Formats: sequence, C-alpha cells, structure tokens
Amino acid sequence: MESQKRHPRTYSFEFFPPKTAEGAEKLRETRRQLEALQPKFFSVTFGAGGSTRDRTLDTVLEIQRAGFEAAPHLSCVGSTRRDIAEILAQYRAAGIRHIVALRGDLPSGAMGVGELRYANELVAFIRETTGDWFHVEVACYPEFHPQAKSPRDDLGNFKRKVDAGANAAITQYFYNADAYFRFVDDCERLGITIPIVPGIMPIGNFSQLARFSDACGAEIPRWIRLKLQACADDVESIRAFGLDVVTDLCRRLLDAGAPGLHFYTMNQAGPTTEIWKRLGL
Repeated sequence: MESQKRHPRTYSFEFFPPKTAEGAEKLRETRRQLEALQPKFFSVTFGAGGSTRDRTLDTVLEIQRAGFEAAPHLSCVGSTRRDIAEILAQYRAAGIRHIVALRGDLPSGAMGVGELRYANELVAFIRETTGDWFHVEVACYPEFHPQAKSPRDDLGNFKRKVDAGANAAITQYFYNADAYFRFVDDCERLGITIPIVPGIMPIGNFSQLARFSDACGAEIPRWIRLKLQACADDVESIRAFGLDVVTDLCRRLLDAGAPGLHFYTMNQAGPTTEIWKRLGL
C-alpha cells in the first residue's frame, strides 16, 4: 500500500444519465445535495455501445455549468475509431478535461465488438488523438474481472491500461478490504504506482445488489449475504446494516492509506451523505 499513501485523496461520485425529465430533475436534486460535500469530480456512465451518448454529454455539461468537474465514461465496445474521435472532440470543445475509459459491455443483440476491443486500446487511442488533454481514469478489479482467465492475466490487462497512459484507476466495488490491499500490493510488485481509488457501493436493496454482483463478479461475503437475507423486506434494517458495513469498510480503507473513495450513488444522495458524515469527512 506504500505507493497509494503518496497520492492526495480524491473523493468522487458516480451517476447514470437519466432517461426521463422526471429522472433528470431527481438527479439535479441529488447532485445539489452531494455538491455540498465538495467532491473532486462527478462521473457519468455511458450505456452499452454508446446507447446513452447524448444523455451522458447533456448530464456532464450540466454538471460542468454548475461549476464542478465532470468525468464522462467512454466505452469502446460497439464503436468505431471515428465514433470515439467525434465524442472526444465534443468533450474537448466543451472544455471537459477528465474521462473514464472502459471497454464496456456489448449491448444485447450486438454483432461486432467495434474497432477497439480492449480498454488499453481505447486509452492508447485517446493519447494518440488528444495527447495529454484528458486526465484518464480506468477500471480495475480487486476480485478480478469475471471474464479474466486468471488473476495473473487480469493484472496483466490492468498493467497494459496503465502503460497505455492511464493516470488513475477506480476499482469495481467490493466488501472485502483485504482483497483491495492484496490487489494493490500485487500492482506495486508490477511497478504500478498510479492512484487506485476504491469503488464504494452503498447497500440499500439486497435483491438489486445481488443481481449487480452476480453480473460483475463482485463478491458479497457470506456473512453479509446471510444477514441481508435475514432482513427479508425490512428496508430499514437493510439500510441500517448496510450503512454500518460500508462505513466500516471505508474507514478501514482510508486508515490503511487508500487515496480516496469513489461512490456508486445509483443517483441517490442519502446513503452516500450518511456514510460521509459517519466518516467525519
């Protein structure tokens, strides 16, 4: 963890672009509440195959107009080099300096993966076409990507993204702090020293969390899963237990020298704000 302790701490919040006018208004209210916490930036996700391209751009520009740094996600799957160059040019023209570069998931029914197959190729393309204009974040997986052949392969994939020009990384969410500590130590042995910021998923809905976790390979430790199952439909008990678990996780990560926290807010302010208060941030 030594390399991580040298980086300044950054706190950030992630949104997904709303689909409706009502959703946009709800997100505005969420953002106003979270702005009070003075995050380094807000990131905005990008749908499979660029399916939310315009909504991602609109959301990012609105955040920027409010005076905050916005980092759009950009995935390469299902897109051509020309598509990606156009999007980068749009962001650059709007003064966006921060991007989260991902491979992305294939939209259902899509035939081709696109011209850039992996995130390291996307990072290299961003550097080729825009130089150092963008601060580039990439993803990494303390519990390893579900499609990786082995932990060693997954670490190799991450190193390729770093070597291609990534400035920092955000992890998939996890609930086992030791997985993060071990992952960072393995990265240091490979000479990876960029900030690796833990991704934090507050717990509010167990069935939704279980579905997400099965899809992305994030482990819900057995004791947490059993406790949440025992709560059944008692939303208050799930929320109270989730706040305790995630606050303890964040505290342990920060105490060990993690270079900040990135909250997957699910477009809600309440859980993230409560964890923030408990941590005394």
